[in-house]
Amino acid sequence: MATTLPVKTMTGADGATVDIQESWLERIKGEQAVKDSVVAFLARMRSGTAATKTRGLVSGGGSKPWRQKGTGRARSGSSRSPVWRGGGTVFGPQPRSYEKKVNSKVEKLALRRAFTDRIDDDEVILVDELSFTTPKTKEMTKFLAAVGAGDNVLIIVDDYSENVELAVRNLPKVLLVPASAVNTYWMLLFKKVVITSAGLEALGQRLA
Repeated sequence: MATTLPVKTMTGADGATVDIQESWLERIKGEQAVKDSVVAFLARMRSGTAATKTRGLVSGGGSKPWRQKGTGRARSGSSRSPVWRGGGTVFGPQPRSYEKKVNSKVEKLALRRAFTDRIDDDEVILVDELSFTTPKTKEMTKFLAAVGAGDNVLIIVDDYSENVELAVRNLPKVLLVPASAVNTYWMLLFKKVVITSAGLEALGQRLA
């Protein structure tokens, strides 16, 4: 059965319909690929700069706190020992990379499956174009309301003008990305996905 999407104008009026090529969709496999892709993306977003000081990095503690014998207290060689308050940390985090490798074919499969799921859930809105004469946030808000996208939206385009970029940047839950840069995590993150006709063609070239 062919998958079709209605095309809306910027004013929200219904236009023609577009058939989605089956090579762009995946309904049978890809669940594990989606998980792997999302985990890898979130791992790449981690800075990996968390660090603690070992006993060799904590300042002070050069002299023995008290003599070895005769005090009645436990023997101690340094106040920087991990068992002392203010001492070093044992096995604490150190700077590292959290990056996980995911095969490019797995990434493509994951994006194809995520895109298919959004279509099947009626959460993809196809518009014929996206352009503004003025860089106003209210213009973008008016457009999203007209097409029924709400305020939690991923907007996928082939290319965008400066006016569109400026119109969207003050909306905290709206992300504007070109089809060449969209990933599985972003495809699933937002409540609605708005995509232009040109953006759909560009995305389809990645998915095919």
